[in-house]
Amino acid sequence: MSKETSDIGLIGLAVMGQNLALNIADHGFKISVHNRTTSKMEAFVAGNLDTPGGLVGCETLQSFVASLKKPRKMIVLVQAGGPTDKVIDGLVELLDKGDIIIDGGNAKWYDTIRREKELTKKGIRFIGSGVSGGEEGARFGPSLMPGGSVDAWAEIEPIWKAIAAKVDSGTGKPIEGAAPGKPVEGGFSCTAHIGPDGAGHYVKMVHNGIEYGDMQMICEAYDLMRNVLNLSPVEMGNIFTEWNKGDLDSFLIEITADILKQVDPETGKPFVDIVLDTAGQKGTGKWTSVNALDLGTPAPTIAEAVFARCISSVKEERVAAEKVLKGPGVGEFAGDKTEMIEDIREALYASKICSYAQGFQLMLYAQEEYGWKLNFGEIAQIFRGGCIIRAAFLQKITEAYERDPTIANLLLDPYFSGAIHKAQSSWRKVVALAATHGVSIPTFSSALSYYDGYRNARLPQNLLQAQRDYFGAHSYERTDKPRGYFYHVDWPKPDRPEIKT
Repeated sequence: MSKETSDIGLIGLAVMGQNLALNIADHGFKISVHNRTTSKMEAFVAGNLDTPGGLVGCETLQSFVASLKKPRKMIVLVQAGGPTDKVIDGLVELLDKGDIIIDGGNAKWYDTIRREKELTKKGIRFIGSGVSGGEEGARFGPSLMPGGSVDAWAEIEPIWKAIAAKVDSGTGKPIEGAAPGKPVEGGFSCTAHIGPDGAGHYVKMVHNGIEYGDMQMICEAYDLMRNVLNLSPVEMGNIFTEWNKGDLDSFLIEITADILKQVDPETGKPFVDIVLDTAGQKGTGKWTSVNALDLGTPAPTIAEAVFARCISSVKEERVAAEKVLKGPGVGEFAGDKTEMIEDIREALYASKICSYAQGFQLMLYAQEEYGWKLNFGEIAQIFRGGCIIRAAFLQKITEAYERDPTIANLLLDPYFSGAIHKAQSSWRKVVALAATHGVSIPTFSSALSYYDGYRNARLPQNLLQAQRDYFGAHSYERTDKPRGYFYHVDWPKPDRPEIKT
């Protein structure tokens, strides 16, 4: 094997690693690959001998590092946490100053901050890059969210922009990829330098949190149509197909339509009806919700989507509870089904707006906490192609930040406030319908509560703060005094019937 011939390297040949390596090779870059199990690496290389850039198989880390052009660039795509640290530790002793390690896994952003600091001290540059789009995205064009130093980004930028998903710069619509080996030219590449250290992995985490919300909202729309309107999966599939032609045009709506129309080949029943109602998760939705609590910014809809998966997982308890706990016992839906289907669509769109508003406001708080400067309009544009939440709707977010880059909350943008005002009558009707029929809609209802809380100048927490002062002397601010001044009441006791401020 010739020395120093590859443009970039990749360690970790699970499905994501293989697909990303082929994507890079298909765009004319020679890539070295290494895997802990040598036979897996050898089979992968042997099965893909005709890529335009070429694959170079490496049995050892030493030969892997030796195969790379300087400054060396290498992607690590192994299990997050300890396994990633172990690979990085093995690489560091073989590298020169200025070489670049790229973590393409689902790392926690604070691990990325730590690694970047540790490696910088050793003269090694480090990038934590979110990679979104699943197996297909990795293969044909993902959304890529790199965080790290500007000079390290400059080294990988040509590769990242070549392999990322493309959207039309004017319309924001995705440009479908050509066959492997014939990369699409033009358009906007769904990648950009997000910010320093852990910014890329943080934005990827929030992307995943938003994804949790999107998926749960779609499930709630499906549940209402199934359990209240008594529609068949095929009927619902056709409805989602129609919805995908309007404001809700998105990858998740599209695949939902496909799923609902699918027949199980084993039983002949609708496929969705034979899938057990227990959802898995990998933790990024939880990370988003916990971080929102840590930063003190509300993200209830994302959190409710996480909790919905949690309650789905206790299947046996729910089966037992159904025999004991009774619902409202209402009869069949007696209204206009066509009208209600439109109400559900409006409720879904309004809830979606609130969920994205929460996610982008969380990133706004995060940039202050971690010392980043994030371009929110550009982030929305990066989400337009390749990733799971890709949707036409994201163009509206980009346009909102073009109108006002400092906007505090997307709900304050004229397009989104107008859309909410238009939808809210239907939204409230749907939430009420779900309550009267005993259908659980945690994201629809929490999004509505978030909206109603955010739009109210006065909330009942004045009473809550008075309670805190009563039992814990936590003090309170006054409506008739300037902000920032705190007061306490000597609350009455048995021997002191009067209060004293």
